[in-house]
Order: sequence, then C-alpha cells, then structure tokens
Amino acid sequence: MNGKKPVLEIKGLRTQFFLREGTVTALDGIDLTIYENESVGIVGETGCGKSMTAFSILRLVPHPGRITAGSIKFKGNELTTIDMDRMRSVRGTKISMIFQDASTALDPVFTIGDQLGEVISLHQGVYNRAALEKKIIEALMLVRIAAPKDVMRMYPHELSGGMKQRVMIALALSCHPSLLIADEPTTALDVTIQGQILKLLKALVATTGSSMMLITHNLGIVAETCDRICVMYAGRIVEDAETFELFENPKHPYTEGLLSAFPKLGEKKPELPVIRGTVPNLMVPFAGCPFVDRCDKAMDACSKKRPPRVEVSPGHFVSCHLWSGGDVRG
Repeated sequence: MNGKKPVLEIKGLRTQFFLREGTVTALDGIDLTIYENESVGIVGETGCGKSMTAFSILRLVPHPGRITAGSIKFKGNELTTIDMDRMRSVRGTKISMIFQDASTALDPVFTIGDQLGEVISLHQGVYNRAALEKKIIEALMLVRIAAPKDVMRMYPHELSGGMKQRVMIALALSCHPSLLIADEPTTALDVTIQGQILKLLKALVATTGSSMMLITHNLGIVAETCDRICVMYAGRIVEDAETFELFENPKHPYTEGLLSAFPKLGEKKPELPVIRGTVPNLMVPFAGCPFVDRCDKAMDACSKKRPPRVEVSPGHFVSCHLWSGGDVRG
C-alpha cells in the first residue's frame, strides 16, 4: 500500500467458544491487514465479531474461548504463539485499546493521575515523582484536556463522559503504541461530544504516526474517520475497500443493505429499508455464505461453498459468489 509497511497482518483467524451446548465460531477465518499510519474501520451488526477480533489480537479472549487457527503478526512477529509475559509487554506499549465505556474501564477509587502514572511506570519505567508527573501532564495535554494539573488529582466520578473518554485515550496513547484499537469509543456520548472525540482521534493518528482500528456499528463514524473499511458478518470479513470506494461501489449484498439503511442528508424516504431475516446461529456450522438466507441475489453455490476472497478492483476485496462466477438462483 503506497510503499507502507504492514503493522498488523491477520490470516485465517478462527476464534471459537466451547460451551456445553456446542461450539460457537465467533471468528471464522478472517484476513485483515493494517498498514503504517492507516485508520481502518470495522463495521457490522452486533455480534458479528468486531470486538472479538480486537480481543483475539490482544490475546484477551475470555474463557471458554480460544484462538483455534490462523496467524496474527504484529510488525512481522507472530502473536498467537508467544508466551504471556511477552504478550503483556506488547499490550499497552505496542498495541493499546480504548474500551467502550470509560465509566467502567476507569477505576473509581484512584485518581486520574494515579491511573496514568501506573501505566507509564509499568511500561516506561518512570518512577521519579517529578518526571512521572511531567509525563502524566504531557499525556493529558496530548488529548487537549485543559488544566491537566487539576484533572490528574480528580477521580473519575468528577469528570464528564467526554472528559473520561479523553482520559481513556490518554491512557491508551501514553506509551506511544504503533496500533490503537478503539472499540466503540463514542457509544455512551452525545452527538456533539462524539464529534469532538472522533476529530481528536483522527488528529492524534495523524500527528503520532500510529495506526488505528476503529470498531463501530455506525457507518457515519467510519466515513468521517477511516481510510479503509472492513465489513463483518457472522464472524467473517465480507468486504474490504477504501472508504470512498466502499460507499460509492459496494459489491457485497450485505454491504449494499447496510448502506441503503443509512439515512442520507437531504434524501426523503417514507421509511428506511431493512435487511430481512436474522443473523445465523454461530453454533451451527455452515459450508457456504452465512448471508445466504437473507440475500436476494443468492446463487446455488452460496449454500454449498465458501465464497473466495476476490479483488474486484485495486484494493477492493469481496467474498461473494456474485464476483467469482456462478448461476443466480431463479
């Protein structure tokens, strides 16, 4: 990609949960590459595997789940096989994550300064009080928090939702990671504050040189923030393209359905279209395309054979039999 090196390379990743009732395949062979200083949006319905992709990258898949196949390479180093001590050194320092709800992610009994200080001390080895305070103030100033000396002495309950989220971003960026994973970072915020946080994230990625993986169900957010978009459905990435290309030329029927349900400024419709049916049961294995029962363009091959990943134009990939040949079901 324009001579840029890949920061993250995922190939054939499968993550499964082994329950009494059966096996849930949360991620089913996904391929994803994120390059230097690139922002990639991961979109899709709730339960499609967006957050599980992030947890798998960080080796934080909750019990009874585990990665059962595939490769995750960070700057050429395989993450699925390294020991947990080395993995802990990757988290926070090289790959950081902003979680959905800052109110639950921040510890209510410690000040903001204490929590930032712990992260900086752990990952950067800074223990001198004056040097540590300087680092904390720098981290808060990076996310444009006014009066950082006052804020570092406050507790989370004393801050607004937007301020808490800025603190979460400061925590994630305090050790200058190469990859920032933002999991629904504006979920609990009002529209005005959402805009401020997204503008801040975009600016920080540009100025720090970090790459970002932004997880959201909101197409408007990725349209404003990301260079490229990956559309997920039932544990698979079904389409991957640059943002403008995806909005202008969607190829997968699921992507087309998502975009048609997205309201456009100035466009008047009596009601927005919906995608019929429901998501498949991930406990039931399927040989073909998981979208087959909801798709108006399904072919005979769709229920029998997994669609291959096809490059339909430079940098635009889709996993759909419509683009790999076959006869449309009558």
